[in-house]
Amino acid sequence: MAATLATCTKEEQRSVIREGVQPIEIHRRMKVQYGDACLSLQQVYEWTRKFMNGISSVTDSPRPRQAHPVVPPEAIAAVEAIVKENRRVTVNETSAHLDVSHRSAHHIVHDVLQFIHTFIYLRFSFDSPSYNRI
Repeated sequence: MAATLATCTKEEQRSVIREGVQPIEIHRRMKVQYGDACLSLQQVYEWTRKFMNGISSVTDSPRPRQAHPVVPPEAIAAVEAIVKENRRVTVNETSAHLDVSHRSAHHIVHDVLQFIHTFIYLRFSFDSPSYNRI
């Protein structure tokens, strides 16, 4: 009996499916060859169907990514003005002041303007139980 392969890619396994044999038999052979890293029986059936329908590539098709947020220049200028006025302002305060979402305000500050240590998310006072005196 052949030893199972330690490393194999999905693409390598998918190329075996092109044999023209029944999917259950392909899966049985792959299970012996690839062990626990083997594609599931459902995936073997799916890729067999894809190859029968004319797909020739063994790679996954690209998936759509999350939409890139579009930020108007006015919002960027407004956030920059708020930060320059008070560098200790929080993202929540900025989003409330400009009536934009927290995510949009965070995107403008950290990704567009590239301010890294501008905002403080938690403020501790000396009287707060969260504050540990040394």
